[in-house]
Amino acid sequence: MRTMILAGSLLLAWAAAPAAAQPARPDPVLRETVEGMPRGERQEIQVLTANIAPGQSTVFHTHRFPVTVYMLEGTFTLEMEGRPPIAVRAGQSFVEPPNVRMTGHNRSASEPIRLVIFYVGDPGTPFLDPIH
Repeated sequence: MRTMILAGSLLLAWAAAPAAAQPARPDPVLRETVEGMPRGERQEIQVLTANIAPGQSTVFHTHRFPVTVYMLEGTFTLEMEGRPPIAVRAGQSFVEPPNVRMTGHNRSASEPIRLVIFYVGDPGTPFLDPIH
């Protein structure tokens, strides 16, 4: 009984506490099971930012390992071989699979794109492999 009263009191205290006094909690944006992650004893983590001007596109490329992207501003149109294009907006995230030929576009005439890229690979692995 004491445990229930204590737990209830703690819950009420947490709910009544000002926001600054409450512990910070992350907001989930994306959770996805992927294949093709590096399997070596060591991995290298890269966090990159990119700005894509209106009308600009990425090179046609592949990745050796999955790439996770978080959109800060704008709308990114991703075209992957054999799949329909997807449009990803600010606040959304997506995973680019490994070994799939792809390119991305900023189709806006006036709005830039800003995004953050998270890449885990074998040490020294390039972020992308351009296709010529």
